[in-house]
Amino acid sequence: MKKVLALVLALTMLLSVVLAASAENIKIGVSIWSSTDTLGSECKRIIDAAAEALGDVEVQYVDQAHISEKVTASAEDLAMADCDGMIICNSASAEMASVIKTCEDNEMYVAQFFRVINPDDNPDEYAQACASPYYVGAVHESEFDNGKTLVTILGEKGCRKIGLEGWEPGDATFLGRWAGYQAGVEAWNEANPDDQMEMLEPQYGRTTTDTGRQAAEAIIDANPDIDALIVAGGGGDTLLGAIAGIEAKGLTGKIAVVSTDFLPDLDVKLETGAMAAESGGHYADPFFAFLMVYNAIKGNYETSTDSFYDMVFPYMFVASPEDYANYAEYFTGEELPYYADEIVELAGLPYDDLAAACAKLSVEDVVARHAK
Repeated sequence: MKKVLALVLALTMLLSVVLAASAENIKIGVSIWSSTDTLGSECKRIIDAAAEALGDVEVQYVDQAHISEKVTASAEDLAMADCDGMIICNSASAEMASVIKTCEDNEMYVAQFFRVINPDDNPDEYAQACASPYYVGAVHESEFDNGKTLVTILGEKGCRKIGLEGWEPGDATFLGRWAGYQAGVEAWNEANPDDQMEMLEPQYGRTTTDTGRQAAEAIIDANPDIDALIVAGGGGDTLLGAIAGIEAKGLTGKIAVVSTDFLPDLDVKLETGAMAAESGGHYADPFFAFLMVYNAIKGNYETSTDSFYDMVFPYMFVASPEDYANYAEYFTGEELPYYADEIVELAGLPYDDLAAACAKLSVEDVVARHAK
């Protein structure tokens, strides 16, 4: 009898240890337009690497194609999957009202990546985000500066009539970039009164190669004299479609193309003239949002009811094969910007130190850490 009681006690203790270990594991959802396209797959790769390095995180993905009802439903799906937190790349900021409410109702932390709610354009959603103890914050780029820089590069390359292809009307990130493009045109024209630049109103190519190509061809057909096309973004497939449309018309190298989504063969695209310049390298953006939510779940980052964490991520710009070679060595292929031990170290940083690490990420930063 004593042996039986001892065995029962031992099994009970073992079960307690297993349950305690399970209780320590957390689950973070990722609501993304696509986890398989050019940019989305890179985002997934670094998030998966972070989860593997940390060891106590399970990740669940929901692809929502930036379709509004799917964006809002993704938060409900992840809550039903018992996620402790989620990160999201929404489309319009108005969608965040529903997302934040779902997160509050289910006590699920949320942070945005590639996005931030503009207090001027969406004051109600901004106030809701500030007031919510479950809205952790946002990791995003300065889209205005990004757009302005790309237009300046086009101007310096001799382009004077620019077509513009967005991916979704009203998308918060596109609106920020568009404002930057417009500011770049205005600054160029002010500095060059006898050499003016014109930018057309945007057409929209959504997030597929087919729709991206159709939009690009429609812009060119209506404006055969354009010498540049900005493909604002949309995950990479939109850009691939636009490049294919330009090539089919025999205009490769005659229409300078710039965009904000690094392609896996960007070096070839730059060498052949299919691309003139690109900004990007920002697939680590969701990595930092992931770490923010991870720390909020663990109680390391306190959330408030009057503000949120606002982390700005730096863009990288390439305008030549030489520029891209330096980027490719440390950001593409099998390499990631951070090794497993560095991910663990970053996850243990206070917020201000994590934000500082985010702000300094660059090719030079990675070279300094990883150069053999």
